[in-house]
Amino acid sequence: MSYENISRRKVLQFIGAATVGTALTATAGAVPAQTQAAGDLKFTYCLNMSTIRGQNLGFMKELKVAAAAGFRSVEIWIDSMQQYLQNGGSIKEIKLLLDDLGLKVEDCIAFNKWIVDDEATRTQAIEQMKKDMEMLAQLGCKRMAATGMGTTDRDVPELDVIAARYRDILVIGETYGVVPQIEMWGFQKNLHDVAEVLYIAMKSRHRSARVLLDVFHLYRGNTPMETLSLMDANAVEMFHMNDYPDGFRYQPLTDADRIYPGDGAAPIKETLEILLHDRKTPLVLSCELFNKTYYQQDALTVAKTSLAKMTAIIENLSR
Repeated sequence: MSYENISRRKVLQFIGAATVGTALTATAGAVPAQTQAAGDLKFTYCLNMSTIRGQNLGFMKELKVAAAAGFRSVEIWIDSMQQYLQNGGSIKEIKLLLDDLGLKVEDCIAFNKWIVDDEATRTQAIEQMKKDMEMLAQLGCKRMAATGMGTTDRDVPELDVIAARYRDILVIGETYGVVPQIEMWGFQKNLHDVAEVLYIAMKSRHRSARVLLDVFHLYRGNTPMETLSLMDANAVEMFHMNDYPDGFRYQPLTDADRIYPGDGAAPIKETLEILLHDRKTPLVLSCELFNKTYYQQDALTVAKTSLAKMTAIIENLSR
């Protein structure tokens, strides 16, 4: 069956036992349950489109593959969506497909330079962020990544400055109902560990502030488990799932070295026990990979494998 012709009804045939613990409603027009539970754990399985980005499927086909693999939630990339729109597509068509597939857009990966010191660049980035938020709101997406794009170790602002600028975009996000999540980048000065991004979020003094964490970046930033356990897990609504091979030192590890969660040396079980403890809202577990070997494989196979790997980890946690 070609990806182009997959509808929601056909997608349900693919799911089978892939989404363990999920009750899917097959009634016409009904949206499948997003939240899953294993024991007392609350979480949502999600596919970050970076995982199948290298197959160059195009935005709409990526959505169809995610749904065919059994995902009910996705994390999209703004550049992929913008390319689709520039080629004649529309937000309305995207929303219709999402509804047909029973997919929810949990977050959008964007790289607006809202954080930089150059005022003209920052102003332009914030204006673009407003346009992005308006589109995301129409899709029902309530989050977007707020990264350190545009800075280097030489010119990254101080923490208090970042916090003030973060508050500015949080206020803008209120207008559209979209929360920019401050993303921890393990290689980026002043955003490289949990302590720093939590400080920024708290110093913003905005109730919507949230931090976006990632297995890979926790490793790159050398965040100790003891530090992670001090935070309120509800400050994190999305967690990027991946793994890394054993034997690496911090600096040589790159995005392309990420492997399926559970296949490497990352302390994923211990991390999830912290982030899933006493949650008020479900934690979105989003598989985010950039592995060139996986990019050479069939996209549906990679997506299915990603879901199976995450499911296996959660099953182990719930025992």
